[in-house]
Amino acid sequence: MVENVSIYTSIIEWYNANLNYGTITLLMGIESSFVPFPSEIVVPPAAYKALQPNSNLSLVLVVFFASVGALAGALINYYLSKFLGRPIIYKFADSRIGHFFLLDSCKIKSAEAFFLKHGAITTLVGRLIPGIRQLISIPAGLSGMKLLPFIIYTTIGATFWNILLALLGYFAHGQKDLIDQYAGELSKVLLGLGTLFVAYMFFSAFRKKKKISE
Repeated sequence: MVENVSIYTSIIEWYNANLNYGTITLLMGIESSFVPFPSEIVVPPAAYKALQPNSNLSLVLVVFFASVGALAGALINYYLSKFLGRPIIYKFADSRIGHFFLLDSCKIKSAEAFFLKHGAITTLVGRLIPGIRQLISIPAGLSGMKLLPFIIYTTIGATFWNILLALLGYFAHGQKDLIDQYAGELSKVLLGLGTLFVAYMFFSAFRKKKKISE
């Protein structure tokens, strides 16, 4: 644990000293893969910097490249899961390397259960839920979800989350404590909205099916 904290501290210091579109994309790609790295320390500082006078960053491009990175990381999980299969993924999660990345089979099972319960739309909703966000692409790959819907849902969910983080970074003036505090609150709100959205999708599908049967 201490080793992980030291690594994160070094990465954060390097990122703050080399903040650009490339590093935003890189770290968001890492965050979106199986490596546990919080997006809350990537997007808000970049957004805050983008809104400063004479900044070399654009807020729109910060969100864009953050979303590109998030999609790239999600695709890594998707393809690894799809081609390696469930036994290898679960074995890796319980290995020493897997534990170094804070993985275990219980976390994979939780993400897979969430996916199986709510369907493909969870690749959108799951992007808004801490603890699920980084792992939801694994069950998508294991289930053989079609690539195009996966890309669309992942991009929408990641972009929505990154916009909120960018706004949070601006209003919190780059203060990490405030960002951490309100990012958690945002996640709870987004989870509620996501649940309502899923319920709406199921209700719409039920009504359509009922009309067809009539």
